[in-house]
Amino acid sequence: MTIQLETEAGVAVATIDHPPSNLIDATFFLALMDVVTTVEADPNVRVLVLRSADPDFFVMHGDVDLLREFAPPYEPSDEPNIAAATFSGLRSGRLVTIGLLDGIARGGGCELLCGVDLRFGSERAVVGQPEVALGIIAGAGGTVRWPAAVGRGRALDILLTGRDVNAEELYAIGWLDRLLPSDSLDRVGLEVARRIASMPPESVAATKRIVDAPAERALVIESDEVARLLAGGGHRERMARFVDAGGQDRDREIAGMQPILDDVLGI
Repeated sequence: MTIQLETEAGVAVATIDHPPSNLIDATFFLALMDVVTTVEADPNVRVLVLRSADPDFFVMHGDVDLLREFAPPYEPSDEPNIAAATFSGLRSGRLVTIGLLDGIARGGGCELLCGVDLRFGSERAVVGQPEVALGIIAGAGGTVRWPAAVGRGRALDILLTGRDVNAEELYAIGWLDRLLPSDSLDRVGLEVARRIASMPPESVAATKRIVDAPAERALVIESDEVARLLAGGGHRERMARFVDAGGQDRDREIAGMQPILDDVLGI
């Protein structure tokens, strides 16, 4: 199976296993689309984790042997191509998506990770965008998502040189959200996934909508989401549990918020 899917406690774990090199080819892409469709349609799934069974590659890159023979007649585009749209869907959908990078992801594999909500990597993490040197561009969202993540200058440095970027630099420039030891990556990634899955899904979805909104509209959307959630009344029981667990107690809050929230979430 190209991508193995396991689901438990609101978390779907998709493990990429496409030997010999985890290339993005038609088989891989159809499997990815099927996974995304399956988990989006399952109301019990709230978080999707993407990881790799390959010890060296998360995803190598697109299949160059296939791409070099691909030269269709030019037609102007009025919508994103299927790869860009699929990777964007990982971020724009209702699920929270987390990528665990313990190895190399170049080209389309890197763009796949650019599309998720959260990226956790180990000290073995390496990414790169070699497309410009091959006469194309990072055309599955990379030229858009890199500058949004790290700024224009750093994005151009990475996109126009094709160089490998290691874990320390990725974390320093903010592309990796957490840098973890290799032997802790899966454990921590799944702990975070389960914690997010335990949160009220309406609040999670609302937060994603606001964070992803254009700046000029974000405050309006935020105000609307607050009003909608308060009108729904789902906060009442949770806020009562918060107070019962020690919320608003000076000493309990000084000691730390996480144990209080754990009680609220029942974890």
